[in-house]
Amino acid sequence: MKYSFRNDYSEMCHPEIMTALIEAKNEQNVGYGLDIHTDNAKLLIREKLECENCDIHFVTGGTQANVSVISYALRAFEAVLACESGHINVHETGAIEATGHKVYTVKGRNGKLYPSDITKSLKYHQDEHMVKIGMVYISQSTEIGTVYTYDELRALYNCCKENNLYLYIDGARLSSGLAASDVHFNMLKDLCDVMYIGGTKIGMLSGEGIVIFNDKLKPYFRYHIKNKGAMLAKGYVVGIQFEAAFKDDLYFKMGQHENELARFLSSELKQLGIPMLSESPTNQIFPIFNKDDVNELAKLYEFEIWEEVENQIAIRFVTSWFTTKEKCIELINDIKNLIQ
Repeated sequence: MKYSFRNDYSEMCHPEIMTALIEAKNEQNVGYGLDIHTDNAKLLIREKLECENCDIHFVTGGTQANVSVISYALRAFEAVLACESGHINVHETGAIEATGHKVYTVKGRNGKLYPSDITKSLKYHQDEHMVKIGMVYISQSTEIGTVYTYDELRALYNCCKENNLYLYIDGARLSSGLAASDVHFNMLKDLCDVMYIGGTKIGMLSGEGIVIFNDKLKPYFRYHIKNKGAMLAKGYVVGIQFEAAFKDDLYFKMGQHENELARFLSSELKQLGIPMLSESPTNQIFPIFNKDDVNELAKLYEFEIWEEVENQIAIRFVTSWFTTKEKCIELINDIKNLIQ
């Protein structure tokens, strides 16, 4: 194998983050996220959000974040609305349903939900014989690499507020999503009730930062994290990573880097006449090849098989903070040799 384009978490972590962990190797820190590194990480995030009163909690993974937030926000008879392709519906092994909450899905468009999807779903769920929708779940970027614009997020959030719903943003690839959209980090406090800042998929060993803006969701959330098994005894390990990532804007620079390389790959593939499953401006791209070419390419590189498209195969290439332009050029040259 020459290189893996399978995902953006195949590598250990960014050197600056590893350096921060090594520098702290002989420290003794208070546990459970009550240490000075975690406090400083929260301070840095609040400064960049321009929001002093948001609550921030660190957990180790995205499924932990989603389960913790959704099961805390919803009452026993409430459901969360998501796009059919949403991560909580497809790639979390029923984790949300295991807490007793239905994931109600709609088709959406380009991996995204719109206010009309919300209003139609609410109209359908009219009485106590059906689950009551209490939250809308979206991700930025989406599962197919698309992003919400500021106007789209504003319209969604306004619709949620009008209908007494929470809006929750899954930010597993938030750095990439921000780098590809007109939504800036400091705008998010006015565009959702709660979100998480993804770390695992953007150069950290592990870690996600749950950020709660809505005061109704703040009380006792630490109790709930502990109850769900998501409270890390060595919480400072995640705190150190977020402290390093939000110092000097490293978090945002990594997203810009991986997006630039994904755009390069996408442009080169289009010039070769290779179609795309979706127009993704982020670090996930989905080229379509015939089955024989996919099999030959798999001998050289790792990637995800995404879906069949009219007797052809859409695959997924993902760039990361670790990816270099040289590796992308090598991939393009190998594809040229393959299809000629």
